[in-house]
Amino acid sequence: MPSTGRRKKTPLAPRVSLQRILRRIRLLATDVDGVLTDAGMYYSESGDEWKKFNTRDGMGIKLLQRAGILTAIITQESTKIVMRRARKLTIPEVHQGAFDKLTVLKDLIARHHLTMDQVAYMGDDVNDLQALGAAGFSAAPADGMPVVLKTVRYRCKCKGGEGAVREVADLILSAQRAQ
Repeated sequence: MPSTGRRKKTPLAPRVSLQRILRRIRLLATDVDGVLTDAGMYYSESGDEWKKFNTRDGMGIKLLQRAGILTAIITQESTKIVMRRARKLTIPEVHQGAFDKLTVLKDLIARHHLTMDQVAYMGDDVNDLQALGAAGFSAAPADGMPVVLKTVRYRCKCKGGEGAVREVADLILSAQRAQ
């Protein structure tokens, strides 16, 4: 019989529910530009650089920490602004100048005796794809790059720097309270 060019449909493996995935999370790692910020880079005439962070995202991070979830920043940028924000939020793991985010993520899980299934990662651009693909739960702000939005498990309703991190924090906390 000649081939029709169509593939045979095979039964899909049962998908693990989002709630079950979120209940396992013990680490939330995020990119900065485009996730914790609006992706803008602002410069003054005098050469000062500014970034806009959202206080609700900060509260989401604090709520995760209070629930015993480790928080981390993994970014290619290296700025004092990121360190200042991380210190204010007492984020214990800050990795700047990270061009291989997956390697940093693997190191984090090894040092904290976790598995990838216990990791949530938020990113918005192509340099986050490997980490997003490896994490047990992946999310992107609503305005993430199209290739990222196609890759992640969860697409936020909020944009980067406008509450996307808080949205994910609330999802995780809600799932874990429902246990």
